[in-house]
Amino acid sequence: MDIFAFPPIAFLLNAAYAVVEGLSALFDPIAGAASAVIAIIVLTLLVRTALIPVGASQVKAEWTRRRLAPMLQALQRTHKKNPPLLQQKTMELYKAENASPFAGILPALAQAPVLSLVYALFIRTIVDGHPNALLSEHMFGVPLGTSFLHLASTGGLWPGGALYLVLFAVMAGVAWISRRIALNLALPVPDAAAPMAGLGRALSWLPFITVIFAAFVPLAAALYLVTTTAWTLAERILLRRRYWREAEPPASTQAAVAS
Repeated sequence: MDIFAFPPIAFLLNAAYAVVEGLSALFDPIAGAASAVIAIIVLTLLVRTALIPVGASQVKAEWTRRRLAPMLQALQRTHKKNPPLLQQKTMELYKAENASPFAGILPALAQAPVLSLVYALFIRTIVDGHPNALLSEHMFGVPLGTSFLHLASTGGLWPGGALYLVLFAVMAGVAWISRRIALNLALPVPDAAAPMAGLGRALSWLPFITVIFAAFVPLAAALYLVTTTAWTLAERILLRRRYWREAEPPASTQAAVAS
């Protein structure tokens, strides 16, 4: 079953397609053959701009988890032999802080359908029953519907292969910076949870999967991935600077932990 054939989703996908075509026509007088490329980048930026509140919610939730981590660890040490009481005290702590253990999860789930829709626009050859003309456009002479894997298998590594290598290098650089930031911001892990720390270090390599994935998708989708991953990195850095604040827990929280 093709989920994008479902009428409401097909309508949204076709609407996104119309937006890209409109942007391409808008930039055509000044950008010429590069108008479709600019349209893809602009659409990605517009979508990510609309999702800034979602990103802010995730960053706030991330900061809350970091701030509450020492108190949660204290509760775990104190009540480790009494799980029901530990659960009760944990929920009391979140209530005192006006926080939720699930904060940040719902915004991430809300963001996924939007980004999936935009991404689908760049990998589907047919949109709402008509050919996806977007994929026939070019970037430096390379069709936007061509993947790196196709270029490698057909021997067309110039200029397409060189263009892809530039995109891979940008994505790898973003992934490396993201991984370093994640490791630097990782919360201290108790000795008893050392295996989890190892898992966390292993998961820190996940951003590099984007580079591998980009080799299998059309150039239009790879361009989208470059734009959205770079945006995510910059957005997280800026939002953390704005929303992360060093603060002492309120007296109510300290009392809840101590009791």
